[in-house]
Amino acid sequence: MDFRVTYDGMADAAYIYLVPTGRGTAVTVPGEEEASCVNLDFDHDGQLIGIEVLSARQSLPPEVIEHAERIG
Repeated sequence: MDFRVTYDGMADAAYIYLVPTGRGTAVTVPGEEEASCVNLDFDHDGQLIGIEVLSARQSLPPEVIEHAERIG
């Protein structure tokens, strides 16, 4: 499966696109740390289309951040 990852250093947030485009509904999943959380985006059919990771440097492996497309 191909997917795209973007990273916003100012917000320390990463987004993992599981499909090329699409809009969905976000569901928030609290993380273990107070500042961390993951938002899961689903399309209208209930399929997972993207994952937003807040406090990304704390939550994701360094390789993911290093290879992510920089935004913001």
